[in-house]
Amino acid sequence: MNSESDFIKTVFGLKLKQQRQKKNWSLQDLAVKTGLSKSYLNEIENGKKYPKHDKIIQLSEALQCTFDDLVSTKLDKSLAPFNEILQSDFFKEIPLELFGINKNNLISIISDAPKKVTAFINALIEISQNYNLGKERFYFAVLRSFQELYDNYFPEIEEKVSLFTRENNLTTDNLQPDILEKILSEKFNYSIQSEDFEKYGTLDHLRSLFMPEKKLLLLNRKLEKDQKTFILAKEIGFNVLELKVRPTTYSWLDFGSFEEILNNFYASYFAGALLISKEPVIEKTADFFLHNKWEPQNFEELISSFTHSPETFYYRLTNILSAEMGIKDLFYLCLVKKKDSDKIQILKELHLNHQQAPHANATNEHYCRRWIAVKNLHYLKENETLTGAQISHYKDQGISYLVISTSQKNPFSDGSNRSYCLGILLNPHTIKKIGFIKSPSLQTINVGVTCESCSIPDCEVRQAPPVRLDKEHFNLSMKNSIEKIRKEFEK
Repeated sequence: MNSESDFIKTVFGLKLKQQRQKKNWSLQDLAVKTGLSKSYLNEIENGKKYPKHDKIIQLSEALQCTFDDLVSTKLDKSLAPFNEILQSDFFKEIPLELFGINKNNLISIISDAPKKVTAFINALIEISQNYNLGKERFYFAVLRSFQELYDNYFPEIEEKVSLFTRENNLTTDNLQPDILEKILSEKFNYSIQSEDFEKYGTLDHLRSLFMPEKKLLLLNRKLEKDQKTFILAKEIGFNVLELKVRPTTYSWLDFGSFEEILNNFYASYFAGALLISKEPVIEKTADFFLHNKWEPQNFEELISSFTHSPETFYYRLTNILSAEMGIKDLFYLCLVKKKDSDKIQILKELHLNHQQAPHANATNEHYCRRWIAVKNLHYLKENETLTGAQISHYKDQGISYLVISTSQKNPFSDGSNRSYCLGILLNPHTIKKIGFIKSPSLQTINVGVTCESCSIPDCEVRQAPPVRLDKEHFNLSMKNSIEKIRKEFEK
C-alpha cells in the first residue's frame, strides 16, 4: 500500500463489507438502514474513503457490531493472510495498472470469497517455497508476463528511439562506442573510463558499474566492442526515458524493487532498438524468409549485418516479428552449458501469444537433447559460433516449430557456452511466410520438453527415465482397472 492511511482505509472497507455480507444485506439495504448514500458506502468498502466518528457509530449500530469491530486493523481468520500482503510493498512493488488491474477490484475479489482466495494464495505460497521461488524469480516472472501481454513491443520507446536518432544524426554506420560516449559526456554529463575490475577482487562477469552521485560509468576493460556499445546505448536509454530508479551494475547483483527491474528492461529495449533499427531489420528479415533453402550462413550474415551479438539480434526479432511481420506465435530461449558440465540451464525465456511447448523447468529435470540449441552447445568448439535450425515436432502436443539457434562461448563467464534460439509455431499462416520451410536441409525431429516427461521410445540421447510419464501411465492404468471393477459389479 502507498501509506498507513491507505492500509487503514482498505482494512476498514474489507471489515465493513464482511459485516454487511454476514447479514446478507445489499449496499442499498445498508444505505436505507443508516441513512448514508449507496455511493458513499461503496467508496468506503473500496478503500477510497474513511468515515468520520459519527458515521462509524451509525454503521456499527445498524450492523449490530461494536465500534471496535469496525475500526480495529486486526483481521479475523478468514482475512488474516491478507494482513501481510496489505501491509507489505506488494501493491507498490508490482504496479498492477500495467496489467489493467484496479487495486480496488482486487480487494473486492478478496473480500467476496475470502476463504477460497485464501486457500489459493496459500497454495501459491507453498508452491513458491517448494520450488525455491525467491523474490528475484518472482519479479522476473512478472516482467515476462508484462512483456508477453504487450507482445514484447513498445511503440512509445520505438518512437523515442526514432526521435533521438534523428536529433543526433545517428545511422547504423556511426553507432560506434566513441560516438555514444560523446553523447553521454556532452548531453548527460557522464564521465566514462575503462577499469580493471580484477584488481578489486571482482569477477569477470561484472561488465560495468555506474556511480550516480558522480555520473561516473566504469567499464570492464575486457568488454568486447558490441558489449561496450550495448552498455553505452543502455545508459543513454536510462537518460532519454528519464528512468531514475535503476540498477547500478551490469550484470545484476541485487534486486531492490520491481520498478528497478522494469526500468532496466525499458532501458535495454531502448538500446536494442537504437542499435538495430526497426525498418532495416524488418526489410532484411523479410528477405531472409523468402529464401527457398535453409542455409546457416544466410542467417549468420543477417545477424552480422546489424551486430556481432547474436543475443541482441535474436531478442530484437521478438520485438518486430509479432508486431510488424504478423508472426505472433513464437518463443525465445537463452540456454547455458557450463564448462566441464553436462547440465543445461535456461537463463531467459519469452513466449508470445501463448505458453509455447519448450519452457524452463525449476525441478532440475533434463532438457531434451534433441533440441537444436542443446545439440549446438555440445558440438560447439573453442572460439566458434555455430548456427543451426530444425523443425521440432512435439508429438505429445501435436505441434511443430521452426527453431533457429546460434551458439557461442560467453566471454564473461567461467568458460560457459550459450545458445540463443527462436521458435516459430508452424501453422498455415507462418508456413506461407517462410520460403525455406520445405528445404531438404531442414530436418524434422521429434522432441520433448524434458526427459522425465518425454514419450519418445528408445531415445538415443535420453539423460533420465521418463518418471513423470511413467506415473501418468500408472495412474491411467489404475483408472482403467477401477472402471473394469465398476462394470463387473454393475452387472
